Amino acid sequence: MIAPLWKPAITETSLYSRPIVLSQACTSCRRRITLIAPKQTNVEWVERLYRGLGRAAKRFKVSIVGGETSRTRGPVAISVSVVGFVERDRCVSRRGGRVGDDLFVTGRLGGAVRQKHLQFIPRIAESRWLTKNFSIHAMMDLSDGLGADLPRLAKASGVGFAIEIENLPLARGAKIDNAISEGEDYELLFAISPRERDCLLRSWKKKFPKLLLTRIGSLSQLSTRNDQLLPSGYVHFQQPA
Repeated sequence: MIAPLWKPAITETSLYSRPIVLSQACTSCRRRITLIAPKQTNVEWVERLYRGLGRAAKRFKVSIVGGETSRTRGPVAISVSVVGFVERDRCVSRRGGRVGDDLFVTGRLGGAVRQKHLQFIPRIAESRWLTKNFSIHAMMDLSDGLGADLPRLAKASGVGFAIEIENLPLARGAKIDNAISEGEDYELLFAISPRERDCLLRSWKKKFPKLLLTRIGSLSQLSTRNDQLLPSGYVHFQQPA
């Protein structure tokens, strides 16, 4: 049986908010769901699971196009694959950051301490709006923590970065270390020219008045890269689950 905390994560957000897809402003997603479960799995539980998947698919305008169901002697396992589509001129990767770019994050960081990640609403509308109205040079999600993900963006762009720690937007109950190293925030991190800063902030406040947008630093010359000053974020296969 899946632990109770898994239910909201699976049925409402997690299986429909793959960060790579949403942070690249993709839309019209197609999903394949694979369920592997032991023989004694309660059928009613499986039915509830798929009803939840159906509700989430409708909510996020995602199509379930197939998958697989199989039996195992081990615990329940669920695998999801996704295909998304994005217009050629709106596809943003982590490789386009430029020296001098402002760095922004949506929302607040460190919310995993209060299990925010189990009921997180993916920033699909926000990423689509950003790429439609502004020239976003680089963008990614913060799934492994700012301390892991920002260096990845900087490395892919061939630049360094400078973070204003005191400006990090903290979730309720979170500390700086939570915001930098714990991950599971799934907020957007993006780089944009400082020339667009004022227009971005004004337009964002009108479009998304309930969602915070914060400038946390800038991209810099590679020689001044200071990622070694940030606590490391979550590193898969190197840290306990």
